[in-house]
Amino acid sequence: MTHPSTIVLYHCVSARSLRPLWMLEELGLPYELRMLPFPPRMHARSYLDLNPLGTVPLLEDGAMRMTESAAMCHYLAARHSPGVLDVPVHESAYGAYLNWLHMSDATLTFPQTLVLRYTHFEPPERQQPQVASDYARWFLARLRAVDAAVQHNDYLCAGRFTAADVAVGYALLLARHLGLDAQFTPAVAAYWQRLQDRPALLRALRVEQEAAQAQGVDPTPSPDLRF
Repeated sequence: MTHPSTIVLYHCVSARSLRPLWMLEELGLPYELRMLPFPPRMHARSYLDLNPLGTVPLLEDGAMRMTESAAMCHYLAARHSPGVLDVPVHESAYGAYLNWLHMSDATLTFPQTLVLRYTHFEPPERQQPQVASDYARWFLARLRAVDAAVQHNDYLCAGRFTAADVAVGYALLLARHLGLDAQFTPAVAAYWQRLQDRPALLRALRVEQEAAQAQGVDPTPSPDLRF
Protein backbone atom coordinates (compact mmCIF):
# COMPACT_ATOMS: atom_id res chain seq x y z
CA MET A 1 0.00 0.00 0.00
CA THR A 2 1.25 3.46 -0.84
CA HIS A 3 2.01 5.57 2.21
CA PRO A 4 -0.06 8.79 2.19
CA SER A 5 3.11 10.91 2.10
CA THR A 6 4.60 9.10 -0.89
CA ILE A 7 4.54 11.07 -4.13
CA VAL A 8 2.99 9.10 -6.99
CA LEU A 9 3.79 10.03 -10.58
CA TYR A 10 1.91 8.61 -13.58
CA HIS A 11 4.27 8.66 -16.52
CA CYS A 12 4.77 7.67 -20.16
CA VAL A 13 8.33 7.11 -21.37
CA SER A 14 9.92 10.47 -22.30
CA ALA A 15 6.58 12.29 -22.38
CA ARG A 16 6.13 15.66 -20.67
CA SER A 17 5.89 13.73 -17.42
CA LEU A 18 9.67 13.44 -17.63
CA ARG A 19 9.78 16.97 -16.19
CA PRO A 20 8.51 16.00 -12.72
CA LEU A 21 10.42 12.70 -12.85
CA TRP A 22 13.65 14.63 -13.47
CA MET A 23 12.72 17.01 -10.63
CA LEU A 24 12.12 14.11 -8.25
CA GLU A 25 15.55 12.74 -9.08
CA GLU A 26 17.18 16.16 -8.65
CA LEU A 27 15.54 16.45 -5.23
CA GLY A 28 16.23 12.89 -4.11
CA LEU A 29 12.63 12.46 -2.96
CA PRO A 30 10.97 9.06 -2.51
CA TYR A 31 8.28 8.43 -5.10
CA GLU A 32 6.27 5.71 -6.80
CA LEU A 33 6.41 5.66 -10.59
CA ARG A 34 3.40 4.21 -12.38
CA MET A 35 4.03 3.66 -16.06
CA LEU A 36 1.34 3.95 -18.70
CA PRO A 37 1.25 3.04 -22.40
CA PHE A 38 1.09 6.03 -24.75
CA PRO A 39 -1.40 7.55 -25.22
CA PRO A 40 -3.09 6.37 -22.02
CA ARG A 41 -6.51 7.71 -23.02
CA MET A 42 -6.50 5.06 -25.76
CA HIS A 43 -4.51 2.21 -24.21
CA ALA A 44 -5.27 2.51 -20.48
CA ARG A 45 -8.91 3.56 -20.32
CA SER A 46 -9.12 2.98 -16.56
CA TYR A 47 -6.68 5.88 -16.12
CA LEU A 48 -9.52 8.24 -17.12
CA ASP A 49 -11.04 7.57 -13.70
CA LEU A 50 -7.97 9.25 -12.17
CA ASN A 51 -7.44 11.94 -14.79
CA PRO A 52 -10.45 12.59 -17.04
CA LEU A 53 -8.14 14.30 -19.55
CA GLY A 54 -6.28 11.04 -20.07
CA THR A 55 -2.99 12.92 -20.19
CA VAL A 56 0.29 12.50 -18.37
CA PRO A 57 1.64 13.54 -16.04
CA LEU A 58 -0.58 13.11 -13.03
CA LEU A 59 1.15 13.84 -9.73
CA GLU A 60 -0.36 12.83 -6.42
CA ASP A 61 1.12 14.09 -3.16
CA GLY A 62 -1.25 12.98 -0.46
CA ALA A 63 -4.60 14.56 -1.32
CA MET A 64 -2.96 17.02 -3.76
CA ARG A 65 -3.30 16.25 -7.47
CA MET A 66 -1.73 18.08 -10.42
CA THR A 67 -1.82 17.52 -14.19
CA GLU A 68 0.49 20.26 -15.58
CA SER A 69 4.16 19.33 -15.88
CA ALA A 70 5.67 22.82 -15.56
CA ALA A 71 3.47 23.53 -12.54
CA MET A 72 4.76 20.33 -10.94
CA CYS A 73 8.33 21.58 -11.38
CA HIS A 74 7.33 24.81 -9.61
CA TYR A 75 5.51 22.94 -6.83
CA LEU A 76 8.29 20.45 -6.13
CA ALA A 77 11.00 23.10 -6.13
CA ALA A 78 9.06 25.47 -3.86
CA ARG A 79 8.15 22.74 -1.37
CA HIS A 80 11.39 20.81 -1.30
CA SER A 81 14.19 23.12 -2.49
CA PRO A 82 13.38 26.74 -1.59
CA GLY A 83 16.09 29.12 -2.71
CA VAL A 84 17.96 26.41 -4.62
CA LEU A 85 15.94 24.79 -7.42
CA ASP A 86 13.21 27.30 -6.58
CA VAL A 87 13.49 31.07 -6.99
CA PRO A 88 11.68 32.74 -4.08
CA VAL A 89 9.48 35.77 -4.60
CA HIS A 90 11.97 38.13 -2.95
CA GLU A 91 14.74 37.33 -5.46
CA SER A 92 15.13 39.70 -8.39
CA ALA A 93 15.01 36.74 -10.82
CA TYR A 94 11.58 35.61 -9.60
CA GLY A 95 9.71 37.08 -12.58
CA ALA A 96 12.16 35.61 -15.09
CA TYR A 97 11.88 32.24 -13.34
CA LEU A 98 8.09 32.19 -13.63
CA ASN A 99 8.30 33.34 -17.23
CA TRP A 100 10.61 30.45 -18.16
CA LEU A 101 8.38 27.92 -16.39
CA HIS A 102 5.35 29.06 -18.36
CA MET A 103 7.28 29.52 -21.60
CA SER A 104 8.59 25.94 -21.41
CA ASP A 105 5.20 24.48 -22.28
CA ALA A 106 3.08 27.27 -23.73
CA THR A 107 5.74 28.53 -26.14
CA LEU A 108 8.31 25.77 -26.61
CA THR A 109 6.66 22.37 -26.21
CA PHE A 110 3.33 23.35 -27.77
CA PRO A 111 4.57 23.78 -31.38
CA GLN A 112 6.53 20.54 -31.11
CA THR A 113 3.39 18.60 -30.24
CA LEU A 114 1.88 19.81 -33.52
CA VAL A 115 4.97 18.65 -35.40
CA LEU A 116 4.60 15.23 -33.77
CA ARG A 117 0.90 15.01 -34.44
CA TYR A 118 0.91 16.03 -38.08
CA THR A 119 4.09 14.15 -38.96
CA HIS A 120 3.78 10.89 -37.02
CA PHE A 121 0.66 10.52 -34.88
CA GLU A 122 -2.06 11.09 -37.47
CA PRO A 123 -2.93 8.51 -40.16
CA PRO A 124 -1.35 9.22 -43.55
CA GLU A 125 -4.47 10.84 -45.00
CA ARG A 126 -4.55 13.37 -42.11
CA GLN A 127 -0.87 14.23 -42.01
CA GLN A 128 -0.03 17.86 -42.76
CA PRO A 129 3.62 18.34 -43.80
CA GLN A 130 3.21 22.11 -44.21
CA VAL A 131 1.73 22.48 -40.72
CA ALA A 132 4.55 20.38 -39.25
CA SER A 133 7.18 22.41 -41.09
CA ASP A 134 5.66 25.74 -40.04
CA TYR A 135 5.51 24.78 -36.37
CA ALA A 136 9.04 23.38 -36.41
CA ARG A 137 10.23 26.78 -37.62
CA TRP A 138 8.07 28.44 -34.97
CA PHE A 139 9.73 26.38 -32.24
CA LEU A 140 13.23 27.15 -33.51
CA ALA A 141 12.40 30.86 -33.70
CA ARG A 142 11.18 30.83 -30.09
CA LEU A 143 14.51 29.31 -29.03
CA ARG A 144 16.02 32.76 -29.62
CA ALA A 145 14.99 33.59 -26.07
CA VAL A 146 16.89 30.58 -24.73
CA ASP A 147 19.90 31.48 -26.87
CA ALA A 148 19.96 35.03 -25.50
CA ALA A 149 19.73 33.77 -21.90
CA VAL A 150 22.58 31.26 -22.15
CA GLN A 151 24.98 33.24 -24.35
CA HIS A 152 26.89 34.31 -21.24
CA ASN A 153 25.28 32.20 -18.49
CA ASP A 154 25.30 28.51 -17.74
CA TYR A 155 21.60 28.46 -16.86
CA LEU A 156 18.45 30.43 -17.62
CA CYS A 157 18.05 32.62 -14.54
CA ALA A 158 19.12 33.36 -10.98
CA GLY A 159 22.73 32.39 -11.69
CA ARG A 160 22.08 28.72 -10.93
CA PHE A 161 20.32 25.59 -12.12
CA THR A 162 16.61 25.79 -11.23
CA ALA A 163 13.32 24.08 -11.98
CA ALA A 164 13.06 26.39 -15.00
CA ASP A 165 15.99 24.56 -16.57
CA VAL A 166 14.22 21.24 -16.05
CA ALA A 167 11.06 22.56 -17.67
CA VAL A 168 12.86 24.08 -20.66
CA GLY A 169 15.27 21.16 -20.81
CA TYR A 170 12.44 18.78 -21.64
CA ALA A 171 11.57 20.92 -24.67
CA LEU A 172 15.17 20.51 -25.84
CA LEU A 173 15.01 16.75 -25.30
CA LEU A 174 11.82 16.61 -27.33
CA ALA A 175 13.57 18.59 -30.07
CA ARG A 176 16.22 15.88 -30.17
CA HIS A 177 13.54 13.24 -30.74
CA LEU A 178 12.16 15.37 -33.57
CA GLY A 179 15.56 15.86 -35.18
CA LEU A 180 15.46 19.61 -34.55
CA ASP A 181 18.51 19.70 -32.28
CA ALA A 182 20.81 19.87 -35.31
CA GLN A 183 19.53 23.43 -35.75
CA PHE A 184 20.34 24.59 -32.21
CA THR A 185 22.65 27.59 -32.05
CA PRO A 186 26.07 26.92 -30.47
CA ALA A 187 24.96 28.51 -27.18
CA VAL A 188 21.78 26.44 -27.00
CA ALA A 189 23.66 23.28 -27.97
CA ALA A 190 26.21 23.89 -25.20
CA TYR A 191 23.41 24.56 -22.69
CA TRP A 192 21.62 21.38 -23.73
CA GLN A 193 24.85 19.43 -23.27
CA ARG A 194 25.19 20.79 -19.72
CA LEU A 195 21.67 19.59 -18.97
CA GLN A 196 22.32 16.15 -20.49
CA ASP A 197 25.36 15.76 -18.24
CA ARG A 198 23.30 16.15 -15.06
CA PRO A 199 23.26 12.87 -13.11
CA ALA A 200 19.59 13.36 -12.15
CA LEU A 201 18.50 13.47 -15.80
CA LEU A 202 20.57 10.39 -16.59
CA ARG A 203 18.94 8.61 -13.63
CA ALA A 204 15.45 9.67 -14.73
CA LEU A 205 16.02 8.30 -18.23
CA ARG A 206 17.32 5.04 -16.79
CA VAL A 207 14.54 4.75 -14.20
CA GLU A 208 11.78 5.22 -16.78
CA GLN A 209 13.24 2.43 -18.91
CA GLU A 210 13.58 0.05 -15.98
CA ALA A 211 10.09 0.86 -14.70
CA ALA A 212 8.52 0.41 -18.14
CA GLN A 213 10.08 -3.01 -18.56
CA ALA A 214 9.18 -4.05 -15.00
CA GLN A 215 5.56 -2.92 -15.46
CA GLY A 216 5.07 -4.44 -18.91
CA VAL A 217 4.94 -1.14 -20.81
CA ASP A 218 6.61 -0.51 -24.18
CA PRO A 219 9.93 1.22 -23.31
CA THR A 220 10.04 3.11 -26.63
CA PRO A 221 10.12 6.87 -25.93
CA SER A 222 6.65 8.29 -26.59
CA PRO A 223 7.86 10.80 -29.23
CA ASP A 224 9.39 7.91 -31.20
CA LEU A 225 6.18 5.88 -31.42
CA ARG A 226 4.46 5.70 -34.78
CA PHE A 227 0.76 5.00 -35.27
